[in-house]
Amino acid sequence: MESFLRKFFPDVYHQMKGDKDVSNYCRFDSELLTVFTSSLYVAGLVATLFASSVTRRFGRRTSILIGGTVFVLGSVFGGAAVNVHMLLLNRILLGIGLGFTNQSIPLYLSEMAPPQYRGAINNGFELCISIGILIANLINYGVEKITGGWGWRLSLSLAAVPAAFLTVGAIFLPETPSFIIQRGGGGVGGNIDEARLLLQRLRGTTRVQKELDDLVSAASEASRTTMTRRPFRNILRSKYRPQLVIALLVPFFNQVTGINVINFYAPVMFRTIGLKESASLMSAVVTRVCATAANVVAMVVVDRFGRRKLFLVGGVQMILSQVMVGAVLAAKFKDHGGMDKEYAYLVLVIMCVFVAGFAWSWGPLTYLVPTEICPLEIRSAGQSIVIAVIFLVTFLIGQTFLAMLCHLKFGTFFLFGGWVCVMTLFVYLFLPETKQLPMEQMEQVWRSHWFWKRIVDADAGEEEEQGQRRPRRGEAAAAAGTIALSAT
Repeated sequence: MESFLRKFFPDVYHQMKGDKDVSNYCRFDSELLTVFTSSLYVAGLVATLFASSVTRRFGRRTSILIGGTVFVLGSVFGGAAVNVHMLLLNRILLGIGLGFTNQSIPLYLSEMAPPQYRGAINNGFELCISIGILIANLINYGVEKITGGWGWRLSLSLAAVPAAFLTVGAIFLPETPSFIIQRGGGGVGGNIDEARLLLQRLRGTTRVQKELDDLVSAASEASRTTMTRRPFRNILRSKYRPQLVIALLVPFFNQVTGINVINFYAPVMFRTIGLKESASLMSAVVTRVCATAANVVAMVVVDRFGRRKLFLVGGVQMILSQVMVGAVLAAKFKDHGGMDKEYAYLVLVIMCVFVAGFAWSWGPLTYLVPTEICPLEIRSAGQSIVIAVIFLVTFLIGQTFLAMLCHLKFGTFFLFGGWVCVMTLFVYLFLPETKQLPMEQMEQVWRSHWFWKRIVDADAGEEEEQGQRRPRRGEAAAAAGTIALSAT
């Protein structure tokens, strides 16, 4: 918004409005503007690592409560900001809130959902994010028309409303059955009874013994080791190599699609190619409507067609979109002068195709797949790694995109398209299908995969060999006694 830029980023405002010598691709290239945008993600990166310990020790609900409370506080600073420092504090507090909630909510949803609907329920997380962004874009479009130039205060402060709903609602949420059993050190006595009653309420039936047995077995396996106390160290072991690789690469690939360029630079980008302030904000609304509709499609089909098909179809769709945007800009948008409205709206249509492809594939599945493939003992660490990578790469792209657009120009979109090619190939070769499989039985997926089975089986063989060489404590004591008796 021009009133916002005039108050906090006057250099950008004057560059946008008056300097005819500045390239069209460089009008928004400002270090301060990118610091404001991406500071949220640095704070989120640090917060999600702390959130892992909170989620593991005190529960998923506690992390949600902390995240929501800090987010409300951050919104207050945004609406009341009088200088850039208050704006940065606003972004940092929002980042801390997102760090906790993004770490805990997908985990909570995956552990509460029945296996046959886990994909749809977890995809609801991405759908709600998409609806939230859509509402934010509509608010921005509406408050931009307020005379007096204070509409941005309303826009920033209204972030407290959904955060308050989240915080108050979390007070009434139960903990997950997995955490209830884990809290009891593997599930003994009252903890099992509490988990059984909760499962019966969640599933609407008393026939939950098989699922309960799987949960108890997973918790008991975790409690027999020190893994639950050092999940970040143990996720580095070779037996968890598939989970670690996927927890690192899936969120990395999620961000190098260029989606967050659309999410938080869409109005800037559409203004760059010649649309006016109001039209640019409405264009951001249109792309988000497409994304929200695609999220609904993903919820309906993810448990029917599986994760791999959505990844692959969405990948091809995004590759074609990025290449087409780059081609249109290369042909019709130069360093100086405007762009015909017809081609500007063509770019908008292609962007809608792109966000739709992301919204039914890499968007929701980035949160779903890592949570369902990690066993209980490393689940909180795996989800923290996912969110940390998202925040880190989002920060880097947020810091560099406007500079990339200035220097690479239309080639920026070819760069993102190349990354989408790489990640689609990765899914085809290395990501197994996990639909409708209980989380506690996910180990069989790796043992049947053409590549990962060699790593997992090699680790299992090594552990078995070590177990044979190392006698149990009782066997060792008996052997020592026998030797002593023989000596006497």
